[in-house]
Amino acid sequence: MDVRLAPAAQELRPAAHSLLLELAGILVDRPSLTHDAGGRPQIPGLAVSVSYTERFVAVAAAYGGPIGIDLEEVRPRDFRPLAERWFGPRELQWLGRQPDQLVAFLRLWTAKEAVGKALGLGLRKSGLRREMPLDEGPVPSVPELSVTHLRCAGGVLAVAAPTGVGVHLASPGLDPVCARG
Repeated sequence: MDVRLAPAAQELRPAAHSLLLELAGILVDRPSLTHDAGGRPQIPGLAVSVSYTERFVAVAAAYGGPIGIDLEEVRPRDFRPLAERWFGPRELQWLGRQPDQLVAFLRLWTAKEAVGKALGLGLRKSGLRREMPLDEGPVPSVPELSVTHLRCAGGVLAVAAPTGVGVHLASPGLDPVCARG
């Protein structure tokens, strides 16, 4: 599975679509982008997912799915109410032991969103309370789906893909601090 990350343009959705089509053009001949009834992007022959923030656009594409991607910027925020509402006891205990609790929160949160996108159900229907792997790996309630994290300068990126599928960052010219883990 290939992932691309780029600085965001002023118009986020068109920037995400452009980056997705660029990535898809490497994988299939003459990709065309449409959207399903729920607004999810679709490219024939590929499983695709899109996420964007004020500063970044991230896209993922693979020949097989399901896949999901989520990106959050690392910026000060009060994450504790969300964690207490949506994280299970094991996740909360793990979060409390982490030296950088904001980044730890974002790792779990982006994993939950990426899994929700991969399952095609959205956040609430896919289970914000669904337990995530505390690092990387198979999702306990959906072991055929695994989470991989790509942490980039100023952001946390989670990708959900079928277990055993490699995740490749295919973004030439990215800041070298983008790395797995």
